[in-house]
Amino acid sequence: MAGLGGTPVLILREGSQRTAGREAQKSNIMAAKAVATAVRTTLGPKGMDKMLVDTLGDVVITNDGVTILKEMDIEHPAAKMMVEIAKTQDDEVGDGTTTAVVLAGELLKKAEELLDQEIHPTVIASGYRAAADKAMGIMKNMAISVSPDDDELLKKIAITAMTGKGSGIARIELADLTVKAVKAIVDEDGTVDVDNITVEKKVGGSITDSQLVYGMVIDKERLHPNMPKKVKDAKIALLNTAIEIEKTEVDAKIEITSPDQLQAFLDQEETMLRDMVNKIVSTGANVVFCQKGIDDLAQHFLAKAGVYTIRRIKKSDMEKLARATGGRIVTSIHDLAESELGRAGLVEEKKIAGDDMTFVVECENPKSVSIILRGGTEHVVDELDRAMEDALRVVGVALEDSLLMPGGGAPEIELALRLREYAATVGGREQLAIEAFAEALEIIPKTLAENAGFDQIDTLVSLRSSHEKGVKTAGLDMENGDPTDMQEKGVVEPMRVKTQAINSAAEAAVMILRIDDVIASKSGGEGGMPGGMPGGMGGMGDMGEDF
Repeated sequence: MAGLGGTPVLILREGSQRTAGREAQKSNIMAAKAVATAVRTTLGPKGMDKMLVDTLGDVVITNDGVTILKEMDIEHPAAKMMVEIAKTQDDEVGDGTTTAVVLAGELLKKAEELLDQEIHPTVIASGYRAAADKAMGIMKNMAISVSPDDDELLKKIAITAMTGKGSGIARIELADLTVKAVKAIVDEDGTVDVDNITVEKKVGGSITDSQLVYGMVIDKERLHPNMPKKVKDAKIALLNTAIEIEKTEVDAKIEITSPDQLQAFLDQEETMLRDMVNKIVSTGANVVFCQKGIDDLAQHFLAKAGVYTIRRIKKSDMEKLARATGGRIVTSIHDLAESELGRAGLVEEKKIAGDDMTFVVECENPKSVSIILRGGTEHVVDELDRAMEDALRVVGVALEDSLLMPGGGAPEIELALRLREYAATVGGREQLAIEAFAEALEIIPKTLAENAGFDQIDTLVSLRSSHEKGVKTAGLDMENGDPTDMQEKGVVEPMRVKTQAINSAAEAAVMILRIDDVIASKSGGEGGMPGGMPGGMGGMGDMGEDF
């Protein structure tokens, strides 16, 4: 609202609310800190799980940071930015989501202390950016190189990613499956797209019954009971077209005036379908995977010809089948030729946990593989799936970058030490921001210690002491709380996990800090924006206790 000669002029719509200056900053920082508090107890191998119940009553039990934040019904705009950090971290590297969110929350907490000392947000933002840039350089010097042939080290990366995520005693077996699966799909240029690994979840059996299939597993059964259950030396046609009579593009009407005409019409349809099937069979194909529909009559002809057929396969599965078998996806049956067919030693239907599934195996050089995950209950299998996804992604990233970092809080302690030294060379008010950044990094080892039941202060002091003596890889041993060489212990993760987490946390913290005005339009719901927070946030400041 502005004044004009004593008359008020309304600029914002009635019901809109505006929070400015220090109050807006406090509100945003409080919301962001509350999100960080919500996931903080899940960090590390001794982290606790969260049970999330949605409006339909569906239950998710997990300690995966990004899953928790996606399931939470968050309304506050600053809190949503914290969720975006986790999503970005997950998309980029697959692991380290909780680390990124906890770090962003702590950076804002330290920034709030500086704001109370009348240090301008722009100065804090500048110091944070300088500290993040310096941290990248320090980490490059700390990085450990890994060879793509070092299976043992790659397994340790997978085990580190899965620890504490429900994989339990089967971590070693699952890590073995992970490394084999990722190495099978590496492209010639060294890139790794883990989307080429299909993970099928099946309830039943134990975690150790999980298996890797060098080829494709499709959660579908053959189309007709008269089709063969097993096809050896399979020649596979991959069709992105329906084996049906096509409808005309325009509205058309056929007038039939006698039974003979009707019979001729039906005979013609049958002949067209028979010709389609004959065209497929003439190429030598004995297996057909179709992305679209197949007419009942065509199914009969395919069964008669002894062709194993599945229809309505997902586009992503078709692309993986093409990679696994070396075939090409054809969009017209007339273009199908023997040279387009994929090859597999065996295609068969197997029953897994009561469901019929199709296995395409014994491929010559499968660039697409499948993992079947087993577990006692649905919640176990779901959490196992999330752990496996993290492990696959980090092993893929490690193979692409060939650079690792020690885990257990070792990089954060080393960075904090070096950034304090760097801050002394900067001077001015920025120095305080860089020191705050260094202190914020120590939240990771402190949280690891807290979640494992150790004393935070004692742990931090002993870790700092080790690093000051030059042991850069000293991290927290989660069994006894002592500083231990994480590289020797095999607790390692890709460098990209740490660089992405620190960069995204710093960027989000800077963005939230620079907001000094929140203008909220009136929404259809109740509650508006009391105290600069949307109504739906409802007491999020207490989330750490209530969650």
